[in-house]
Amino acid sequence: MLHQLNNIGDEVYQTWSYEKRHEEIGKLVEGFKNGLPVQILCHLSASIAGSTAEAAEHLGAFLSRRERKAIVNRESGANRVLRELLEATLLPAKN
Repeated sequence: MLHQLNNIGDEVYQTWSYEKRHEEIGKLVEGFKNGLPVQILCHLSASIAGSTAEAAEHLGAFLSRRERKAIVNRESGANRVLRELLEATLLPAKN
C-alpha cells in the first residue's frame, strides 16, 4: 500500500507528453531554487520523467553541469546514500 502511495502520480505522468513533463520538471527546478528540498526535486523529477536517466536529461536542460555538481556537493555532505541519489539524478555517467 505504501509503495502505491509513493507512486500515486506515476499513472498520470505517463499520459503526459514529453513537453508537458519537461515543463513540469522546469517548475520543480524553480521550486528547488526557492527552497524545495533536493530530494523532492530528484524523486518527483524521476517520477514525472519515467526514470532517473530521463529525469537527468530534463534537469540538464535547466541546470548547468557546474550547478548540478555544486548541488550534489552542498546537499549531500557526508551522507553517502543521499550522494548516490543526487549523482544518479543530477550527474549521470557520461556515455
